[in-house]
Order: sequence, then C-alpha cells, then structure tokens
Amino acid sequence: MPLKTINFQDNKLILLDQRRLPLEISFFQAENYQDTAFAIKDMVVRGAPAIGATAAYGVYLAALEFKNKSKDEFFQGIISAGETLKSARPTAVNLKWAVNGMLKILFKNREKTTEEILTILKTSVHEVAREDIEINKKIAENGNELIPDKANILTHCNTGALATVDYGTALGVIRKAFSSGKTIHVYIDETRPRLQGARLTAFELQNMEIPCTLIVDSVAAVLLRDGKIDLVLVGADRIANNGDTANKIGTYMLSEISQRFNVPFYVVAPTSTIDFCLPTGEEIEIEERDPEEITHIEGKQIAPANVKTYNPAFDITPAQNITAIVTENGIIKPPFKDNIQKIKPSLA
Repeated sequence: MPLKTINFQDNKLILLDQRRLPLEISFFQAENYQDTAFAIKDMVVRGAPAIGATAAYGVYLAALEFKNKSKDEFFQGIISAGETLKSARPTAVNLKWAVNGMLKILFKNREKTTEEILTILKTSVHEVAREDIEINKKIAENGNELIPDKANILTHCNTGALATVDYGTALGVIRKAFSSGKTIHVYIDETRPRLQGARLTAFELQNMEIPCTLIVDSVAAVLLRDGKIDLVLVGADRIANNGDTANKIGTYMLSEISQRFNVPFYVVAPTSTIDFCLPTGEEIEIEERDPEEITHIEGKQIAPANVKTYNPAFDITPAQNITAIVTENGIIKPPFKDNIQKIKPSLA
C-alpha cells in the first residue's frame, strides 16, 4: 500500500484522511492531543490498531504541549489528555491499551527530567507503530494457514493497511494468501452506514490487484446459502475473555448466517484487542453514532426529517459463532475461555 495511514514528522501527526477516500487523497494534520481526539472520533483514522497507535501519538503530543509547565502540571496535563483520548471512541480496546501503556511509561520515569521523559515517550510511541506492522505480518502468516487455494472469501468493513499502521489484520491475511501464490477471490460487504467496505477495502484490494467483487450487505446471506463463500474473515475492536467479539455493525448477522450454513467464521486481531479483564461481550460498551450517518449520504438527506434512528457502530458476535481467532501468537480455537488465557501477556 503506497499511502501511509500514520506519519509523524516535525512534531505533527499526519493522518491519511479516510473520510475522503477513495475519491480524494488528502491528509489531516494533528498538532495537539485535541486534534488527535477529534481525528479518532470523526473517523479521520479508524480501525482498532490504527486508533491505538494514533492515540499513543496523541499522548506524546500532549507531553509536548505541557513540557514548559511545572512537573505536576506536566503530569496532570498528560493524564487529562489521556482521558480525552480514551473517550473519543469507547469500544475499541486498543485505544485504552495504547494510552494506558504510554501513561505507564510516563509514571515509571517520573523522577527523570521533563526532557528525558519526552525522549522516552517519543521512542516508545515510535516502537508502538513499528510493532504494529510486525504483529500484523505475523498475524498474516498464521492466518494464511487457514486459507485454501481457490477460496472465495467474504469480508466486512475494512481491516487492511488503512485500519492499521501498515499491512492489515483480516485483509492482511488475504494479502498474504494472494502474495503466496494462492488463487483467491474476495467478496466485499459495502458496510453501511459509512461504507468502509465500498470506499476502503475495495480501494485497497484494487491497488493490490487482488480479485474482488463489491456487494451490498444484504447480498451476503444469499452467497452463504448458495455455497459461494468458503470462509468469512473479519476484524475486531474488542474481544472478551470468553471469545465474544465486538466488531463493525453487521458482523453478528454474518456470523449467524455462517453458522447456519457451516461456513468457517474467523476473527483476526492482535492480542492487544483482547480485553483479558472482560469476562463476556455483555460488558462491552457499544458506541452509538450520529443519526446523520444513516439519514444522509455525502451530506445529502435521504430519509424524512426528524425520523427516529438507532445507529450503533458495533455489535457483539458470540463466541459460539466463531470458528477461530487468529492472532500474532497463534490461532486460538474453542474453548476460547481456556485457550485465550494461554496467550495472555504476563503484564495483561
């Protein structure tokens, strides 16, 4: 993918503006943590891994903003910025993970000078971005084991390089399968209401010359019923300790239909997306977004004025509908409650 989702230069965070793709390639410049929080909330940047890395850079921008304050004000300013960043999109656990990780480094080094802390935070945030790319490539290698040659794959939303620092999660698996010489074809759900499948996944797959077909969301059931889909690959924004998974709205529906027609349903995500402290998906906070996302398209009203709306950004796929969860640490199979614990990081 020639376009960089996230770039940091001259103490500014440069984000590929995904609200404009694929018709316009433009960049959003975040100069402080407030700009960063807006970029996350307004979906300039989206996808759990990319949100996490962006939020980590937001913490560093806050540190730059408060560097000339007293030590106490410096720390309090960064802590407050962290809370603002974490509230931008509450469902994606990577956001919380990244911010808390940066704050942990901050407190670990609190006896050092402000300049020393800034240097440590900068090194740490660049490491978060670098690790994301390496993790995604390892996920892709593991997931490729599940992809048969001549597979027809259904995917939902966008899980490629655009949803990460680079390479991708579920789309990274597809990318790896194609580059390894397998003949594959991808069906892309348009993914209402923000059309991440139509705008972003189709854009990425065409750029990589991977054979693909765009469908409206409601076509997926027919393809699954008619045996035209060999497997489903989706990403995740939060995975509970029992395997329940929050992902883009519409994922649960796909999992139910896949279950009915015995089509393997795989969730692909880094271990940072697993919330080891969350027993089940029932505890996951589901973000509800602006009604205008479903009453308007590109600013043009398509629904009656003042119609009541319900616009959750995510839904919960129960663990029993998931065939396996692909991570950088291996492929997790049921029983998830037991096997997720086996890859739990020592400091989780």
